[in-house]
Amino acid sequence: MSLAADVLEAARARNVVIATAESCTGGLIVGALTEVPGSSDVVDRGFVTYSNAAKQQMLGVRPTTLATHGAVSEAVAVEMASGALTHSDATLTVAVTGIAGPGGSEHKPEGRVCFAIANAFGVTTETVEFGAIGRGQVRAATVDHALRLLLAELEQ
Repeated sequence: MSLAADVLEAARARNVVIATAESCTGGLIVGALTEVPGSSDVVDRGFVTYSNAAKQQMLGVRPTTLATHGAVSEAVAVEMASGALTHSDATLTVAVTGIAGPGGSEHKPEGRVCFAIANAFGVTTETVEFGAIGRGQVRAATVDHALRLLLAELEQ
């Protein structure tokens, strides 16, 4: 069974509904989940909020958070995950924002991705440095890590 199928099975067992809030992955996480037949019973929606405007309009990310911390930050990931909870029927959300590459800067290097997991009990965050492994590989690693975070949250 795939990692996505494991996440869906765990969500079903706990009556959890999932939504994603994605920037650097452009919908690949919700795509991985909905690739599995029957996923509609536990997947509500995916928010693809690639631009800062989309993050604000669709998820309620505050302009001051973006200005203070930048789009690639745990603070923005928190607001994305919380916004996905507020603007969906989900009870568990995952948010990702990062720099898939090419590019980046000294302060925010290529391969840095900020993750947030939110539910009714709060939000947890994590930043992972995948490194300059290439755009496709950063995106694939981000999907894998996000699915693992969801599964870990569901197995608590």
